[in-house]
Amino acid sequence: MNVLVSLLSGLLALIATLPAFAQDGPLRIEITEGVVEPLPYAVPDFVAETPGAAQFAAELSQIIAQDLTGSGLFRELPKAAHISRITSFSSPIQFADWKAINAQALITGAVRAEAGGRLVVKFRVYDVFAGTELGKGLQFAGNVDGIRRMAHKVADAVYSRITGETGYFDSRVVYVSESGPKNDRKKRLAIMDYDGANVQFLTGSDAIVLAPRFSPNGDRVLYTSYESGFPQIFVLDVGSVRSRVLRAGDGSMSFAPRFSPDGQTVIFSLTRGANTDIYAMEVASGQMRRLTDGPGIDTAPSFSPRGDQIVFESDRSGSQQLYIMPATGGAAQRISFGKGRYGTPVWSPRGDLIAFTKQAAGRFHIGVMRTDGSEERLLTASFLDEGPTWAPNGRVIMFTRETQGATGSASLYTVDISGRNLKRVRTPNGGSDPSWGPLQ
Repeated sequence: MNVLVSLLSGLLALIATLPAFAQDGPLRIEITEGVVEPLPYAVPDFVAETPGAAQFAAELSQIIAQDLTGSGLFRELPKAAHISRITSFSSPIQFADWKAINAQALITGAVRAEAGGRLVVKFRVYDVFAGTELGKGLQFAGNVDGIRRMAHKVADAVYSRITGETGYFDSRVVYVSESGPKNDRKKRLAIMDYDGANVQFLTGSDAIVLAPRFSPNGDRVLYTSYESGFPQIFVLDVGSVRSRVLRAGDGSMSFAPRFSPDGQTVIFSLTRGANTDIYAMEVASGQMRRLTDGPGIDTAPSFSPRGDQIVFESDRSGSQQLYIMPATGGAAQRISFGKGRYGTPVWSPRGDLIAFTKQAAGRFHIGVMRTDGSEERLLTASFLDEGPTWAPNGRVIMFTRETQGATGSASLYTVDISGRNLKRVRTPNGGSDPSWGPLQ
């Protein structure tokens, strides 16, 4: 008997086969008009192997379950339904008991507390219907205050073994934290775990900040600030929380920065006179070169993962559209041709898709298209959705959603690239302009 697991593996046009997860046959992925049946799994509380670890055992399994279930691809079976109890990490698994409750995957683990506040977490993942372990058991070690991160690492490993894709739970997001009334909104940079936990502020509220962007390895953040009275680009070191201005010369307005894939170059928009064009700057030397030269506004550039092309928005055709050009500049090719205006394009880490904001018929949308502009799909629709950013594995998009009216507020949301699993990311204050960093 085949076990059919309805996991989401990309856009509906890109259905792919993932690693086997069946008793007598290969795993098959069934996607019917976007309806996906999440994989049922069980994650009993981890075993505490030392007295000091008991308080962390349940917390670890709870965070792992939140990660997996939150992805929309997995469904946790409640612990009250468990027939077997895992009391030792080395005990044989009673697969019949887990089959009886239709658990297709089982995650077991143990935690050990050591001197100096150190924790060691180990885990295993089982294919219940095949009665086998998926891969080999792993362990992670860290301090007590890093328990969430250890749980995210376990969840990433489980996600990867079952789906064949890289996980994204052990990652961070830098964003603009917003507070205060709409007519006097305070905006400061903040950084958080991907799920909204562990928020830390990186700047004060004395100057408006916009559009933070992570470096490829997550050690720096580019952002635009009005600290000097007009927009300038700053680069902030995440570890020291120190920032410096990237001087683009002669007091011109510079904004919309983004790093190259190797982190050595910054592309951005610079306004001189009536034109706004895209420039590139070598971070080490400050040397600049102009990449576009024409009437109108060219802005919001984003590198391809290989660093050989740039996608950007421009009104050179009379309306706001998307274009692709070589990373060295030169002729640009328009790729958006639907009704409405397109902006804030971002290249997927996989290189196959471009996410964007679209405004059409009085509504805003987050959408994706192929790099040649084909297969455009709108994932969301609301009063104001904008500013997409990709998860490190290219599976999920985070964006800003703003509510209507004088008391409207901005919040962060995520959505799968299929358009499923739309949900809000809870933050202490309002949030906007997210940039998803790499895996830690």
